[in-house]
Amino acid sequence: MKTENIVIAGAGTMGYSMARIFARRGYRVTVYDVAERALENARKMAGDAAELLEFTTDKQAFADCDLVVESIIENLDIKKNFYAEISEIVREDAVLATNTSGLSINAIAAAVKRPERFIGMHWFNPADLVPLIEIIKGDRTSGETAAAVRELALAIGKKPVTVEKDVPGFAANRIQFAVLRECLDLVEKGVISPEDIDAVMKYGLGFRYACLGPLEVADFGGLDTFHHISEYLMKDLCASPDVPGPLAEHFERGELGVKTGKGFYDYAGDRAAEATRSRDEKLLAVFRALYETE
Repeated sequence: MKTENIVIAGAGTMGYSMARIFARRGYRVTVYDVAERALENARKMAGDAAELLEFTTDKQAFADCDLVVESIIENLDIKKNFYAEISEIVREDAVLATNTSGLSINAIAAAVKRPERFIGMHWFNPADLVPLIEIIKGDRTSGETAAAVRELALAIGKKPVTVEKDVPGFAANRIQFAVLRECLDLVEKGVISPEDIDAVMKYGLGFRYACLGPLEVADFGGLDTFHHISEYLMKDLCASPDVPGPLAEHFERGELGVKTGKGFYDYAGDRAAEATRSRDEKLLAVFRALYETE
C-alpha cells in the first residue's frame, strides 16, 4: 500500500493527536469532522503542527485518500452508518482503519464495502507518548491490509502488535481490565488502600513490565515457581462478571476522574492540569530511556 494522503475522521483528542503524528512524518493529512467547533478546537490543540494539516467538514475529502483512520464516537450504529457512507466515497483500494478501543471489528465490517480492506488500528492515549498500536484483523481482513497497516505503524515510529482474531477488548484492554478488576476487588475487601494498590503497580509490577512482558517475567522467575503459585492462587483471584463495586459507585455519583475533577482521587482546582503534566513528563522520560536510542 502506497500511503501519502490520510484522512483522520473525528477531531477529538485522539483524532488531532494521530493527525499531528502523521503530519510530522511527512504525510498529507486532513482532519474531518461533522462539527466546525470540533475542528476549531483540534486546530488549536494541534499546536505548531496545525499548519501542516487541513481541516474540513466536507466528505469529499475521503474521495482521493489512501487511508482513513476513524476515531469518531464509540457507538456501533454510528460507526456502521459512517462506514456505509464513506466506503462508497473512497477509492476501492483505500484502506479503512478504525481506532475503536473495543467494538467488534467484524460487526463494524458488516457495513463496509469491500471489508477485506477494513481493519482495527487501536492507538493509546496519549498517542504522542504511548508507542503501542494494536492492529486487529477481522474475519475478512486481507493479509495485505494487515501487513500494510503494520508497516505504516513502524514507519511513524510506533510499536505495532497484530491481534489475529477479533475478540472483545482485543488484547490490551482485556489485560488492563483483568488487572483493574483484581485491584478494585482488593480495595473493596479492605486488603489494601487505593493509594497503595497504585504503588504496587507503579513501583513493582509496572516498573518491571516497562522492560519485560508477563511471559518474559515468568521465564525469568521460573515456570516451575509460577506453576506452583498458580495451583493455589488462580482459584482465589476475582472472577466476577460484574462491574467492580468501587468503579460503579464513582460512576453513579458522576465522579468520572480527571474530566470531572474527582474519581478515585481528587483533581479539584489545578490538580487535574498538574496530574496530566506529571503523567506526560514521566511517560516521556520512560520513552526516552527505553526507546529513543533504538
